[in-house]
Amino acid sequence: MTTIGFIGSGHAGSALARLAAHAGYDVVLSNSRDPETLATLAEEIGPRARTATPGEAARAGDIVVVAVPLTAFGDLPVADLAGTTVVDTCNYYPQRDGNIPVLDEETTTSSELLQALLPGAYVVKAFNNIAYTSLPMLARAPGDPERTALPVAGDEDPPEAKAAKRTVIEMVERLGFHAVDAGPLAEGWRFQRDTPPYAAPYSPDGLDPWPPERARQVTAAELAELLAAAKRYRDR
Repeated sequence: MTTIGFIGSGHAGSALARLAAHAGYDVVLSNSRDPETLATLAEEIGPRARTATPGEAARAGDIVVVAVPLTAFGDLPVADLAGTTVVDTCNYYPQRDGNIPVLDEETTTSSELLQALLPGAYVVKAFNNIAYTSLPMLARAPGDPERTALPVAGDEDPPEAKAAKRTVIEMVERLGFHAVDAGPLAEGWRFQRDTPPYAAPYSPDGLDPWPPERARQVTAAELAELLAAAKRYRDR
């Protein structure tokens, strides 16, 4: 049975953990505090969930979901994540994270930054462009015509990176969504904050209120158009 470790079990992490357990994955929850602070969440999720430290979650996970502010990247258990498929759900918000020059200058992306910090891991970007409240509202069984599309970005060289990307695409599908390959990590900017595919398309009310209280389907064709329409900040 595949185990997913979670480093960060806040709104986004817990929403994904619930979907993962429902889909048949075992989940290991962790945060920056004591594992006991997640006991209630683990109990709510059920017998497939347990709590741990970030290092323990990293070692236990066949897949590890990172759902933390960028300011916490430096606290990740680098050695424990070596050789692991890492799902980057994070977004750069300067008002929260402070200004990060390489991201402000767009010389790299937040996922490439994470990959550089985790040289032994295989980072794949997913689940960052949808509000945590929209995830459970839009998850659908395989074959359901109302399945919503989510983008996935990841490198395909070396072969282990390609395998990691395939693993995350399968995870997205298993959690209830249609995965759309958005290209390598360098293309992850196409669905970061303030781009056409970011959050608003998944809600009939846009981003007001936040988080969205209702959700709408985004088809693969719609998502492909939104990704193609994305522009760098400097080009707007």
